[in-house]
Amino acid sequence: MKAGERPKLVRGLRQESRRFRLLVIVVGFFLVSLTFVFVSKPDAILFGLNGKLPVEQAPTSILIQQKVNEPSGESRKTSTDALRGDPEVVDDEADVKLKGTGGAGEKEGRVLSEPDPTSEMMEPTHNKEGNDHKSQQETLGGGGDGESKRNDEEREHAEQKHKVTLPTVSNYTIHDAAEDTENAKQEGMNNVQQGSKPLCDFSNFTANVCEMRGDVRIHPTATSVLFMEPEGSQRDEVWKIKPYPRKGDEFCLSHITEVTVKSSKVAPECTKYHDVPAVIFSLTGYTGNLFHDFTDVLVPLFTTASEFNGEVQFLITDMAFWWTIKYQTVLQKLSKYPVIDFSKDDQVHCFKHAIVGLHAYMEFTIDSTKAPHNYSMADFNRFMRGAYSLGRDSVTVLGEYPKIKPRLFIIKRHRTRMFLNLDEIISMAEELGFEVVIDEANVSSDISWFARLVNSVDVMMGVHGAGLTNCVFLPQNATLIQIVPWGGLDWISRTDFGNPAELMGLRYKQYSIDVDESSLTDQYPRDHEIFNNPISFHQRGFDFIRQTFMDKQNVKLDCKRFRPILLEALDNLNP
Repeated sequence: MKAGERPKLVRGLRQESRRFRLLVIVVGFFLVSLTFVFVSKPDAILFGLNGKLPVEQAPTSILIQQKVNEPSGESRKTSTDALRGDPEVVDDEADVKLKGTGGAGEKEGRVLSEPDPTSEMMEPTHNKEGNDHKSQQETLGGGGDGESKRNDEEREHAEQKHKVTLPTVSNYTIHDAAEDTENAKQEGMNNVQQGSKPLCDFSNFTANVCEMRGDVRIHPTATSVLFMEPEGSQRDEVWKIKPYPRKGDEFCLSHITEVTVKSSKVAPECTKYHDVPAVIFSLTGYTGNLFHDFTDVLVPLFTTASEFNGEVQFLITDMAFWWTIKYQTVLQKLSKYPVIDFSKDDQVHCFKHAIVGLHAYMEFTIDSTKAPHNYSMADFNRFMRGAYSLGRDSVTVLGEYPKIKPRLFIIKRHRTRMFLNLDEIISMAEELGFEVVIDEANVSSDISWFARLVNSVDVMMGVHGAGLTNCVFLPQNATLIQIVPWGGLDWISRTDFGNPAELMGLRYKQYSIDVDESSLTDQYPRDHEIFNNPISFHQRGFDFIRQTFMDKQNVKLDCKRFRPILLEALDNLNP
C-alpha cells in the first residue's frame, strides 16, 4: 500500500460510519413516528377514512365528532322549491274503520288481520353492529328545512383555529386541551339531558314514540336516528319504530317505513345543523280518509308539536305531497319551516332534540292526563278555528239577533248511508225555525271554505261517517247530531264522534234508527236474524259489517220520532 492511500482509506471509513449513524437515526425516527401513528389512529390507517362513512361500515372503535361553532345569536334558514304534485284521488268520505277493544283493527274497504297489541313492542337490543334497514318507497317532490349552517369562511377559520391536521391521515385531527375539555363538557351535558331514560317508550297502546335530547343525528338515507353517547357511557339501545299511530294494525303498518333508533358512539359527519327540535312521522297509512287524516295525523301532530310554537322541523317518511298541500294551513301553523321529505333527503341532519312518532291515544281524542302540557280536544278545536281564521268562537244565543235564524247544517252523502227523505227532513227543520244548509264533504272540497261553512252553523247533523269529522270547525256549544245506522253500531259511533265532540266543548246528540227507518227491510225479511240479533253478525268480521250495515244501507228518518232531537238542539241555544 502506498503512503498516500492509507489516509484516504481512513477518511472513507469515517464517512461511511457517519452515513451509517445518520441512516440509523433516520430509520429510528421513522419507526418511532410510525409507532405513534399506529397507536394513535390505527383504524384511520387501516381503512383510509376521511371522516365520512355509513354507520354500518364504521369500525366500532372510531368516534367521529364534529364540533359546531355557531356565531352567537345567528341562524340561517334555507328555503326550498314550492310543493308540487297532483292530489291523489282519495275519497274523504270513505267509512271510518271499526275499532275493537284492541284499539286497532280494520278499515272499510280493507280486510285487516286481528290486531296484536304487542306486535311492535321490543326491548332495547344489545347490538353494536349496523342494522339492516328497509328500502323506502318512491315518493313525490322534494322538501326543505330550517337548518342553521356556517359559511365556508367561518368553517375554515374554526378548523384552522382549533385543529392541526396529521399529514398521514386525511381529515383526522388532534384537538388541543381546551377543545377536549369543551367536548367533554358538552358530552356530559348531553348525558345529563337524556339521563337514564330509555330512548323510546313502547308502553302506549296506540302509538310508539322515541324522544332524545342531546346530540341527535338523523340520516334519512340509512333510515336511522342516532343518539350520540359520550365516552364511557354504558347505554346500548336499538329500537325499530314505524312512526304512524296504528300500533297493532299490521296491514296498515306494512306500508310504513321502519326507522332505526339507536344509541351510538359512531355516526356520519353532520352536514346540516338545526337550532329547532325535529318531529318525524309518516303520511301513508289510512290518510286520504277525512277521519283518519285527523285521528291518525293532525290530532297527534298537534299534541306532539304545539309546545314548540312553530319552532320545530317536520321530517315526513312515506311522503304524500298532495296531502301536505291540502293541509298546508295546519302544517304552517304548527311549523315555520318547510317539511323535509325523509325518503328524498341524503343529508345528515343534526338536532339537539328529536321526536320519532306522534303522541296518540284513543280515536280522535287527546288524553289530557297523558298529553304534553295537558293538551285537550278543546285546545285542538280552538287551534283549528284559529288556523283557518274562523270568526265564531261560540254559537249565537237564540233571540240575540231576532232576524237571524239558527243554522242547521245537514251533511249529504251521495253513495252510501244516504237520507232517502231529505226533502221531508228539510221541511221539518224549517218548520221548527232553522235555516237549513246542505252540502257534502269529499276529496275535492276546499278545506278553508268548508271550515268557514261549518263554523257558521249552530247545529250539524249527518249519518255516521267521515264527514262528521268536520265538527272540529264548529264553534263552542254548537250541537252535533249523529244518526246511527241499524246494526249495533252505537258504541263505535259514540267512540268515534260522540266522546270527541263533548271533549271539544260541543253538545252531542245520538239518534239510532229503528228497523223501519232502514233500507235493509227491502233486502231481508222482517224475521231475519239481521233484525233480531244484529250484534251476532259482528263475529263475521268487519268486512261483513261494512258491506251489510254501511255499504248497503240507507236511512229514511221517521221525522215524527226525530223531531224531539232537533227541539233539544234548539233548546241548547237558549241562554
